[in-house]
Amino acid sequence: MSLLWRHELPTRQAARGPKQTVSVDAVVAAAVALADREGYEKVSIRAVAAGLGLRPMSLYTYVPSKDALTVLMVDTVAEEDAAIPGEQPPRERMAALARQVRAELIAHPWLLEVPPWRLVLGPGRMRRYERQLAAVDGIGLSDVAMDRVIAVLSEFATGNARMSVAAARETRRMSDARWWEVHGPLLTEVMPPTEFPLASRVGAAVGELYQAPADPDRAFDYGLARLLDGILGTLSAH
Repeated sequence: MSLLWRHELPTRQAARGPKQTVSVDAVVAAAVALADREGYEKVSIRAVAAGLGLRPMSLYTYVPSKDALTVLMVDTVAEEDAAIPGEQPPRERMAALARQVRAELIAHPWLLEVPPWRLVLGPGRMRRYERQLAAVDGIGLSDVAMDRVIAVLSEFATGNARMSVAAARETRRMSDARWWEVHGPLLTEVMPPTEFPLASRVGAAVGELYQAPADPDRAFDYGLARLLDGILGTLSAH
């Protein structure tokens, strides 16, 4: 906790021992860059130390464990979100909130591998929550409803981001066109339109439109619009 809030706590006199050659901020930045580049599974105290030109044991003078480093990484990324302009209409503010959550996860896919429940609250996550609350404040929601709207928009964006990240990874391994070249003949044989009339009709329509099994980007836009319709419709009904 003290590491998370290190910039807000009073400066302490350095303990005796080897002089630190980098900062905690530099350690966290190196870990985030490594996770962005190679994935969360590649993040380790040894790997981060090597990237900074340090010995593994020396990194423990900055962070006590990978778990602690992960909390710092998540909080640092949360700090990146910009404030949502308060002069925008409520619908645009809520849409921006959801888009920020999705964009963060697509930019840092390793976040999807970090359990979100009970992450220690640091300044980055708290400031982001404050910005999100400001985006939905004053539109007629109760305090509890404000929190629920943020949760619903964030969870929808997270689920869609997970699909988008998975699609990007699979497409890098094998293009959709190549996948259908390999598996299409067998699927045509075992899934005749007479047995799956609706799936065949709808699948053909969306396949022609998307040129892929799905379209996470357009699904996000559609789902977000429907969510906002529901939230704003509830407000107008009161």
